[in-house]
Amino acid sequence: MTDEPAFSGLRVIDFSQGIAGPHCGMLLAQHGAEVIKVEPIGGDWCRELGKRYGDLSANAVIYNLGKHSIALDLKNPEGLEIAKTLCASADVIIENYRPGVMARFGLDEKSIRPTNKKVIYYSVTGFGQEGPNSKLPATDSVVQAYSGLMSVNLDHRGVPQRIGILAIDISTGLYGFQAVSAALYRRAMKGVGAHIESSLMEAVGAFQSAKMIEYVKEGSEVTSPGVPVGTFKAKDGFINVNARRDAHFASLCTLIGREELATDPRYATALARGEHEAELMTLMRETMTGRTVAEWNKALNEVDVLNAPVHDYGDYLDDPHVQAINAVAWVDHSGIGKIPMPNTPGLPPAKTGDPLSHSPHLGEHTTAVLRGMGLSDDKINALSDSGAVLALETKAAAE
Repeated sequence: MTDEPAFSGLRVIDFSQGIAGPHCGMLLAQHGAEVIKVEPIGGDWCRELGKRYGDLSANAVIYNLGKHSIALDLKNPEGLEIAKTLCASADVIIENYRPGVMARFGLDEKSIRPTNKKVIYYSVTGFGQEGPNSKLPATDSVVQAYSGLMSVNLDHRGVPQRIGILAIDISTGLYGFQAVSAALYRRAMKGVGAHIESSLMEAVGAFQSAKMIEYVKEGSEVTSPGVPVGTFKAKDGFINVNARRDAHFASLCTLIGREELATDPRYATALARGEHEAELMTLMRETMTGRTVAEWNKALNEVDVLNAPVHDYGDYLDDPHVQAINAVAWVDHSGIGKIPMPNTPGLPPAKTGDPLSHSPHLGEHTTAVLRGMGLSDDKINALSDSGAVLALETKAAAE
């Protein structure tokens, strides 16, 4: 992508914390929008999500790339007035507070709309704006459990497990980005704003739409998408194999020296294999332990059976194919050092020194944003002294 970014010239005021809302804001920034992240004086709680590197965490880095951080105390009248002024200039506003919180500050959609009629206002909550659970807090793991996702992700003991990354927060941000992008296109074509309401609960439902259909049509014993499909223990590790198609299964049977299985009535068709999944998978697991992962990978590739070694992140980053296509950029980031940044599809690779590859430190841009609003350094210092803002640059310069 070498042309001017699609959202160049747009201003986004991002009040959201965590991952879901910030992910949406980060994608808008990467596509050219000016995104001003309005943080509490103590910072977005995502800065403390996992191990901290100064005032950053891995999640805080990735989901705030390209933004400008201004730290405000919304309970301070002067801090709140700054927030309202910023909202009046916004093309997009993002917030993820519980229902009613933004209204108490006069920053909700109904309060902003009269002075900013065409704004796209995006609200993210845990369970939605209404309903018996609307006031409850929610996290990625809570909605994974609540939605049924954990019921289809069981360990070897049959215990429901959460997915090991914050998949629902991340997908909520993706759904939010596409909804905001569509609303911006609608505004460009028809000149109208929008209020988009979303929630982790709705996102996790959309994420599992097909599984829910299967549940309604088949009950809790949902048919496997294919057999043999799964992760198998090899001599020195694990490999994932997908041989659900008849031709692939026949190739696999030849590879393991059991050609007769391909014509056995219990396994000859995809439907038959599904009905005899347990016994076939047991047979496969016993067979796969005879070779190393590398041996299986090579042999399966030679007969065009879908497979992949089970890598850890180190394996992925060192993988020759990943390196050959430059799928991961390595960037020097202040406060955290050299870190990998996998490419986002459709966007240029990250690079050291590019503002879009930098995630702001708390209050890093407070002074610049306030100067852009016409405030003098003396006024900014006074606001900082009163606790209305955290303006690190001006204080440092004064010292």
